[in-house]
Amino acid sequence: MADPAGRTPRWDVRLAQILARRRVVLGYILGLAAFLLASPTPRSLAIGAAIASIGEAMRVWAAGHLEKGREVTTTGPYGLTRHPLYVGSAIMGPRVVVAAHTVAVAILVFGYLAVTYTAAIRSEEAHLTDKFGGHYPAYRDGTAARSDRQFSFARAMRNREYRALLGLAAVMALLAAKYYL
Repeated sequence: MADPAGRTPRWDVRLAQILARRRVVLGYILGLAAFLLASPTPRSLAIGAAIASIGEAMRVWAAGHLEKGREVTTTGPYGLTRHPLYVGSAIMGPRVVVAAHTVAVAILVFGYLAVTYTAAIRSEEAHLTDKFGGHYPAYRDGTAARSDRQFSFARAMRNREYRALLGLAAVMALLAAKYYL
C-alpha cells in the first residue's frame, strides 16, 4: 500500500505502525495476563505505587505542556526528552512488575514496553516529521527554538491525562484486591 506521496512503506515501518496502533489493546490483554500471574504483597504494592507516582507525575507534566497535533512542543519535559509521555509510562511499567511480585510479569511488561514503545516512537517520529516538516528534525537534533509556554493543569486535562491516572488507580486497586481478597 502506497502513502499519499506514492511511496511504498518498508515492512519494518508498516509493522511499527501496526504495533503502535494496537499497543493499547495489546496492553489490556497483557495486563489481564499480568493480573492472573501476579502475587502481590503489601510491600510490593506500596513500592509499586511509589514508582507509579513518579511516572504519572512525568506524564502530567508533559501533558500540561503538550499542544498535541498543533506544533512540535519544546517546553517543560520536552526540553529534556523527545518522548516524556512514553518515559512516564515506561516508569509506570516497572510499577506493575514490582506490585505483581513475579518474574513472569516482569518478562511480559518489559517485553511489551520494548516492542510497543519502540514501534510507537518510530511511527510517531515519522508522523511528526511528515506533519511539521523540518521543525521536528530540528527539535530532534536540539537546534529548534524553545518557546516559553508554562505548565497548565487544564491543558493536561484537555490532553486526557486523567485517563492514565484512572488506569493507574484501577490497576493498583485490582492488585490490592487480589492480595486482600
